[in-house]
Parts: sequence; structure tokens; C-alpha cells
Amino acid sequence: MPKAKITSEEALAYHLNPSPGKFEITASVAMTTQRDLSLAYSPGVAVPCEAIAADPQTAYDYTTKGNLVAVISNGTAVLGLGNLGALASKPVMEGKAVLFKRFADVNSIDIELDTEDPDAFINAVKLMGPTFGGINLEDIKAPECFIIEQRLKEEMDIPVFHDDQHGTAVICAAGLMNALHLSGKKIEDCRIVLNGAGAAGIACIELIKTMGAKHDNCIVCDTKGVIYQGRKDGMNQWKSAHAANTELRTLEEAMQGADVFLGVSVKGAVTQDMVASMADNPVIFAMANPDPEITPEEAHEVRNDAIVATGRSDYPNQVNNVLGFPYLFRGALDINARAINDEMKLACARALAELAREDVPDEVAVAYGKKLTFGRDYIIPTPFDPRLIYRIPPAVARAGMDTGVARRPIIDMDGYEMSLKARMDPTASILRGITARARKNQATMVFAEGDTPQVLRAAVQYQRDGYGRALVVGREEDVKAKLVAEGLEDAVRELRVVNAGNTEFMPVYKDFLYERLQRKGFDRHDIHRLAARDRHVFSSLMLAHGHGDGLITGATRKSAYVLDRINHVFDARACDGAVGVTAVLHRGRIVLIADTLVHEWPDSEDLANIAERAATVARGLGLEPRVAFVSFSTFGYPVSERAEKMHEAPEILEARGVDFEFDGEMTADVALNADVMAQYPFCRLSAPANVLVVPARHSASISVKLMQELAGATVIGPILSGINQPIQICSTNSTANDILNMAVLAAARLGEH
Repeated sequence: MPKAKITSEEALAYHLNPSPGKFEITASVAMTTQRDLSLAYSPGVAVPCEAIAADPQTAYDYTTKGNLVAVISNGTAVLGLGNLGALASKPVMEGKAVLFKRFADVNSIDIELDTEDPDAFINAVKLMGPTFGGINLEDIKAPECFIIEQRLKEEMDIPVFHDDQHGTAVICAAGLMNALHLSGKKIEDCRIVLNGAGAAGIACIELIKTMGAKHDNCIVCDTKGVIYQGRKDGMNQWKSAHAANTELRTLEEAMQGADVFLGVSVKGAVTQDMVASMADNPVIFAMANPDPEITPEEAHEVRNDAIVATGRSDYPNQVNNVLGFPYLFRGALDINARAINDEMKLACARALAELAREDVPDEVAVAYGKKLTFGRDYIIPTPFDPRLIYRIPPAVARAGMDTGVARRPIIDMDGYEMSLKARMDPTASILRGITARARKNQATMVFAEGDTPQVLRAAVQYQRDGYGRALVVGREEDVKAKLVAEGLEDAVRELRVVNAGNTEFMPVYKDFLYERLQRKGFDRHDIHRLAARDRHVFSSLMLAHGHGDGLITGATRKSAYVLDRINHVFDARACDGAVGVTAVLHRGRIVLIADTLVHEWPDSEDLANIAERAATVARGLGLEPRVAFVSFSTFGYPVSERAEKMHEAPEILEARGVDFEFDGEMTADVALNADVMAQYPFCRLSAPANVLVVPARHSASISVKLMQELAGATVIGPILSGINQPIQICSTNSTANDILNMAVLAAARLGEH
């Protein structure tokens, strides 16, 4: 499968649009009326101020302190880019803050301190202690990072965690537990070689010794060779602590007969000869980024019994810090911990190792395009396993309580796990599953409007992101000129341009079209004009004849016109069962609205059909459908002819014996609000609806646009369903990213009948 290609322009655009940076701050309370403002600020704010002054622990009740982490750096060791300085590190720190929120619902603020003086750095962070529930240090060079972290841990009463050290160490430890389990080895018997004695390397070897590895069995190497007792050159107190009593002097010598290699150094540091000299069933964690010390392919060429992990997502067994730091802080914050200690780190590692040994949920298999099973190529959970949020923090919290660092122990651990499940954002896993299916399918996508800049940008991105091949319909000269104008001159050779003049299939296309339309008032001249001059028809003919796997169109013409053109080639009318379903994503919730594209004024039978099509789309997204027929009335009140069909449609579904939940008619608040729904105990929905079937296309359109404009919801679709080919129709105001999303939906074959 092709690897995604990210250009510098795309990376900059991502950080620039829709607004500079990667996050914003929103209020979590009402701030509408004068009373709201009086409670939020003066005079109401005085009450919690006095309460906190009397009892500082109540700050965790009345402020964000208990769920707020500072991501702090001075930019002296940015991502392997070196000392870029505090300001240039800000995009990385913002990214870390976003990861905290995305994976563990931890609020986070990035802080960049413009100093390389450890004392000044320590003093600045210490003074901010009252603000935060925890401190995550990041991208600080060694050895200063050791000094800074140790001092802050001693002088602050909240968790201080340098992720470059301990994050890598925790995931490394988890993977090593499982690798040794598969190899049938005990850690106390293993000879372990570490290459790279910086922050991450020292933390890895320290945690592994805590797990039971023997001091003189752990050989640490740096650029000058083995760190041995008595060595003077290039030493410091942190290296000296791990100097072994050994005659070994080089990495090559150390690797002979070694059971485990841990690399946090540089590309190419390990040779195939070194791997060949290791003990049986060697464990190789080549974690240098972006390129490992030795690739899995190179290692397996000489040792097919090796278990190999890297820091890269395109190889099995990725040692990824995002498996650790969000959940460590989640557990630590939830017990108001004074610190994150070794026991909590090991608890995190053990929980990760145990999770990898369990059956992997179907949604993870869908997201990765393959079934994952515990073994040599799966010793560490994937970062998108939905169980992480409710399995790892409880383990961390228990360890914190057992070791006495918890100020607020959790009494009801079952309730705590349930609360963690509620923090999960289902929309992210749904979208990830779609993109994974699209990449697996490697569909050849036809982009009908190749003379439009945003379509061309989407086509280029589709191909560069590794989804498959892009075919653009247009004139070669026009396509080239527009690509150049968009700064995509390098993409001219990447895209294949197709038109009526350069295809050998025009006679076949025209015969097919004439056969379909000859009794509908079209003669041969009409057929030629349609096939040769109408790009929507031409693109549909390509798809119908297998010269593409999916079709994206609609960016330049209204959907009604485009649907009419498509219907010359396919059966895509309301009477054929076509339906448009729009996905609305808002605050971690996804709701489908139908029909937003095809049916102008559906009757009760149409509404039942729409519900079935929408339920199919919901399942394609990984949702178990709960369908509500929404109206201005609820279960018969007020009485109105306009609501009658919404009352009849559920009866039709009941007669059909469909296999999903449905009910109606009901107002939108009954359908979506569990408390309001509870007022109708006879309602057949087990939880709020995730599919809304609306009375007409105009009400669907109004609902979607209101959510988009007033609530800032993300809208995907309409997803065209009920046709036997993957065709998706964009709106005329679609951005390149919107068009790409529709192409991904088509490639994933979502909505196909």
C-alpha cells in the first residue's frame, strides 16, 4: 500500500486554516445573560475564591485545575530537529496539547519558555504550579532535562513528567514484556543492549531495571561505545549510574549473544551482522525517528526469529508515546496525584501489555484494514484502540492510590471506568475506519470536473495520501495550467487526464448510452453530444464500464442537475431507491439526517425506504442505527395531516420486520435528548437517536445548514446511497478538503447498494 505523502505547503495550510494554530478555548458554562456574567465573574466569583483560600483542595472542585496540564518546552531538542528555540517549538507543543484532548480528554495549554538556563526554567515552571494539575515537559535537551525534571519533582506537589524520557520508556517496557513472553525469556536472565544514552535511553534502561533486569546485564552504548566502569571520556552522572562492569567496548561486541537491543540513536546504527550475532529469538526495538537503526525488513533477512519494533506507524509494533502520556495523566489527575512515580509508570506498561494479549475489537480491525492478533507482529496495542481510555487510567490510578500519592482516592472504580468510557469521541474512530477502508480498497477515483482548482487539489491529495489512483476528466492543457497556477506543477506528471478525445472507448460508451436512451427521445446526435461534451455523463460512462471504481462530481453544478446527468447512465432516482444521507458531527456526537438529496416530498413508503437506506449507511460508519421519524408533533400530538406520514412510516417498518431500532413521530428534542425521551417510557428507542428521518428535503436542508452555521458542526455528505456504484455528489461550495472527504467515502464504498 502506498505511503501518504505530505508536502510542505499542505503542512503549512493545515496550521494556517481555518484559523492559525491547532486549538481554541471555549467556555464550558453559559455566558449569555447578565446573571451568567455575574456568576462567572463579579460578584459571584468571590464565593469560590474564598472557599479555595479556606481549603486549597477545593480548587479541584471549582476550577479547571484538576483537568489541566501544561505542555512546557524551551525548544532545545525539537523532534529531532535540534535546538530551534522556544518560539519554533510552539507548533509541536500545540500538537501535544491537542493529543492530550483527543486521546484522554485532558485540557492542555502549551507554554514555551525562552531560556536555556535550567534555574530560570525551573523557577518559571514552579511559579505556575497553582494553575495546573500536572506538568508535561517536552523537547528539552539532555542533560539539562534530567536536572529540570528532578528539581521540579522535588519542589512541586503536582505530577511532573518529561515525556521524551518516560513516555518512550513506558511503551518500550510494555512491548518488552510481551516480546519476552513470546520468546519464553525472563528479564532477569536477558542481556540487554541500549544504544543511545540521551533522555529517552536513560529512562528506558532505568525502568527496565525496575522491572527486574540486572545492572551488569544491561550494556549502555553512546557515540563513543560501551559505557563501562572506569570510562572517563564523554561521561556524566546519569551515564555513570549505568556503567557496567564489562570488558565490552563497542556496540558490535555488545550485540554478540544479546537477547534484547533497544535503540534510541540514529538510522543505520545496527548492521545485519550485528543482528545475526544476537541470541536466539532476539528482541529488537529500533526506535530512532524518523528512520530506525535497522528496518524490520533488514533484520528479518538475517533473523526470521526476531521480534522487531520501531517508532514508525507504517511498520508493525509501533512504540508510540501517545499510548502512554495521555492516560498516565488522566489517571494521575483523577486521583489528584502529587506525582507520577515508577509504580504508576509500570502499571501503565503492564496494562498496555495485557491489553495487547486480548482479542482486538472489530472497529480496530476495520480501522487498520486487517485482523490484529497477539503475536510477533502485534505486541503493543494500536493508538486507536478504544479500550485504552478506560483500561489504562484505572491501572495508573490504582498504583497511585497503593503508593500513597493520591489525594483523592477513587472509591467506585467501576463507576470511574464508566465515566472514562463516556469521554470517548466516537466520531474520530468512525472517520478513521472509513479512511482505513478507503486505503485498503485502493480505488481508482474519477474526478469529473478536472478544470476546477479545488477538484484538482483534492485529486492530487487523494493520490498522494495513498488512497488509490486519481483520474481527472478535462483537457490536458487546462489541467496543466490550473495545476501550475495552484503551485502544484510537480503534480502534472502524477495525474492522468481523461477526456472524450483521448479514450479508445467512446464507441462503446455511445452504444451503451443509445441503448438506454433511444426510447426516451434521444437520437444518435444527442447521444454523441452527451457522451463527448458532458463531463458528468462521460465520467458516469467510465464508471459504468469499469474504467474507474468510484465517481466524484457536483463541485460546479447544482446537485439536481448532476443527478439528472447521472441518471442517463445509472438508475439513481427516488423511485429507484436512491437516498441522500448527511452525517452531522458535533461535540463528539454523530447524527445522520435523511433524505437530504433525492426525495423532494416523500410519502410514508418513501420514508420507510429512506430509513432503511440511512440505517445501512449508519452501519457502514460503525454505528448501530436508532432511527427517529422527526416531526413537529410527538406520538400524535398535536394532530396534523402533515405529521400523519411520519406516524405511518414506523408502522410500515414494523410490518417489514427490519433489524434496527426505530420509532416516531417525535420532535427533535425527544429524539436526541435522553431526559426528554424518558418522559415517554413507551418509546422503543433504547437511547437517543443517531438517524433522523425528516418529512421533506427542505426540512433536511434547513436542519443541516443551521447546525453547520450556528453550531459549527462538521457536515459530511450528502452520502448518496442506494446505487450499485460508489458515486458521491459534492456541493458547489465545497473546499478541496470537502471533495477529498467525499472521494474517501466513495473509495470506502459507503452507501453503495
